[in-house]
Amino acid sequence: MNTQPGAASQRLTLLLFFAAAGLLVYWLRPILTPFLLAALFAYLGNPLVLRLQREGRRWKWRLPRTAAVILVFLLLFLGLLLAVLTLVPVLQRELARFLEWLPQWLAWFRAEALPWLENRFGLPLEGPEMGTLSGLLSEHWQQAGEWALGALGSMGRSGGLVFAWLLNLVLVPVVTFYLLRDWERLVAALHDLLPRSIEPRVVRIVRESDAVLATFIRGQLLVMISLAAFYAVGLWFAGLDLAIAVGVTAGLVSFVPYLGVIVGVGLGVAAALLQSTDPWLLIWVLAVFGVGQLLESLVLTPWLVGDRIGLHPVAVIFAVLAGGQLFGFFGVLLALPAAAVLAVLVRHAHADYRGSALYAGDSAKPGD
Repeated sequence: MNTQPGAASQRLTLLLFFAAAGLLVYWLRPILTPFLLAALFAYLGNPLVLRLQREGRRWKWRLPRTAAVILVFLLLFLGLLLAVLTLVPVLQRELARFLEWLPQWLAWFRAEALPWLENRFGLPLEGPEMGTLSGLLSEHWQQAGEWALGALGSMGRSGGLVFAWLLNLVLVPVVTFYLLRDWERLVAALHDLLPRSIEPRVVRIVRESDAVLATFIRGQLLVMISLAAFYAVGLWFAGLDLAIAVGVTAGLVSFVPYLGVIVGVGLGVAAALLQSTDPWLLIWVLAVFGVGQLLESLVLTPWLVGDRIGLHPVAVIFAVLAGGQLFGFFGVLLALPAAAVLAVLVRHAHADYRGSALYAGDSAKPGD
């Protein structure tokens, strides 16, 4: 049995290196959000840059790397800007309409729902604050926006919050551009740093992880966009006035299993009750989310994402919660891609364990 005297020390060195890197990332997590987001944008844009650099069947020209990066960069951020400029005014109008309805719904809840609950369960549920809140909202809901602006202004005068927000707003596109321009060079540099003894296996794992990530990110984004469009259009046909706000919100949070339909049903039912007491509106809202859940489970996810990731729903929920705890909001967004890569590593570790002497129960003979 051939042994390498330095093999154990090499494994220990790599283990210590990755542990130190993980600890450093944890310590620097407050400032990593724009860099993680920029890395995600660069990863999404790099395949299109590579395609523009190659000659295609339909065109006989190719762009230099920098020109391709500039074109993809502009397309990426113009698309984001267009989406923001399109959705924000619509959501603002629907939020204003929601604030108009809220006092009426509170009045109905006080006059109808509370007496029914008291008679049904025999509990003194009515409180004086309900009427006070309803009156304040009905008289001063228009001042709520001014109060919010004033609160933001008072926080902004301290300088810290506004400076951090502006810094992130500038850093994300700048870092995205440079990462996208130098992506292939950075990947090659990391490849050259790999120890030659483990280079073939690391490359194989990285390629599998890249395939899983590409499938997951593209598929999950398409699932989210498809569900947001389906919910918004379906609720609009059902007659819900807050259809776009509810549908887009439910679609965007659907990357967590069952969270999209839970949030959508909660918001949709509340919006339906605020808008009208017609039971058919409530039935149509529930029907839209029921059909959407079937569409996601039976058509969209199997077709667009598939089973290549192999993450259990419990593992998905844990990954999202852990990402939010460690890195905040964008940790939630990056949790599932990181968990997909970790699943690849776990599969390789599981295969190694099944083929090891520890699993088989064999012991090496002294003379080997």
